[in-house]
Amino acid sequence: MQERIGEHPLWHFPLFGAVHADTVAITWLVMAITLLVLGVLAASHPRTGLTKRYTLLELIVTTLGDLATGILGKNGRPFVPFIIAIFVFIFLLDEIGLFPFPGLKSPTSDINTTAALALTTFFLIQAVGIKNKGFIGYYKHLFKADPWWLGVLMAPINIIDELARPVTLAMRLFGNIFAGEVLMIVVLTVIAAHLSIGIVPISKIATIFPLGVTLFNLAIGLIQALVFTLLSIAYLITPTAETEH
Repeated sequence: MQERIGEHPLWHFPLFGAVHADTVAITWLVMAITLLVLGVLAASHPRTGLTKRYTLLELIVTTLGDLATGILGKNGRPFVPFIIAIFVFIFLLDEIGLFPFPGLKSPTSDINTTAALALTTFFLIQAVGIKNKGFIGYYKHLFKADPWWLGVLMAPINIIDELARPVTLAMRLFGNIFAGEVLMIVVLTVIAAHLSIGIVPISKIATIFPLGVTLFNLAIGLIQALVFTLLSIAYLITPTAETEH
C-alpha cells in the first residue's frame, strides 16, 4: 500500500496561479460555519431570561475577553472581537478534519493556511504599533536597552525575533495538526494492511487506536487554537503599551 501525504488537487487562476483546491474550499466552508455559529450564539441574547446558547456565548466572550484584558489591560478591549474570531476560526479549522468524510482535511494541516493566519496577526501588530506610536516611536523598541551600546548589539537579535514571530506561529500550528493527520493515516494503513507478527495480529490490535487518535487530535486542535490566540495577545503587549513620558 502507498499513501500519498501532502498532495492537493489544484485550481489554476490567471493571476494567482495554482492553489490548493481542497484547502480553499474547506476554509470557506469553515468561514461560513464560523459566521453561522457566532451569529446563532449572538442572536440568543436573552430578552426575558437566560438560554443555553446565550450561556455558551457568555462563556466564550467572558473567557477570551478576560484573557485579553488581563494581559493587555484596558488597551486590550478593542481587540476582544478579533481574539474571539481568531480562536473560534482556528479551532474549527483544526477540528473539521476529524469528521469522517472523504477528502475532508483540516486546512491548518496546509502550511499556506497557517502562514496566512500568522501573517494576518503579524501585520495587525505592526499596524497597531505604528498607529499608536508612530513608525519611529514603535520600532525604536528593537534598539532600546540600557546602556545604549547594548541596544545596538542586541538590535540584530531583536529584529530577527520580530520577523521570526509569524514563522513560528505558522510552523507550530501546521506541524501539530499535520502530525495528527499523519498519525491517523498510519494507524488506518496498518489496519487495512492486515499485518501480523507471528501469532500477534498487529492490524487487529490497531483497530482500538483510531478513537484514541481522534480524541488526541481533538485535544491538540483545541490547545493549538488557544496557543495561537495567547501568543497573538502576547505580541500585542508592545504595540498597545502606554507611551512612556
